[in-house]
Amino acid sequence: MSKQRDLPDAVKHSIETYFKDLEGESVHRVYDMVIESVEKALIEEILSRARGNQSEAAQILGINRNTLRAKMKKYKFL
Repeated sequence: MSKQRDLPDAVKHSIETYFKDLEGESVHRVYDMVIESVEKALIEEILSRARGNQSEAAQILGINRNTLRAKMKKYKFL
């Protein structure tokens, strides 16, 4: 498996497991749930790698520092 496929395959596996565990229950807002879960984990990991330096983390993520701060507030990292 190529490194470029690892993340999409992990997400696909997680979604398959999620649906299997539901056992037929109705599902809503799957897109938002997945995006928020991945985004939160990504920001947490990058902040850790940047040793809490928000400017460096924003640069690694390719987003504005203000955008990062807004996302940190959303996910209660601030």
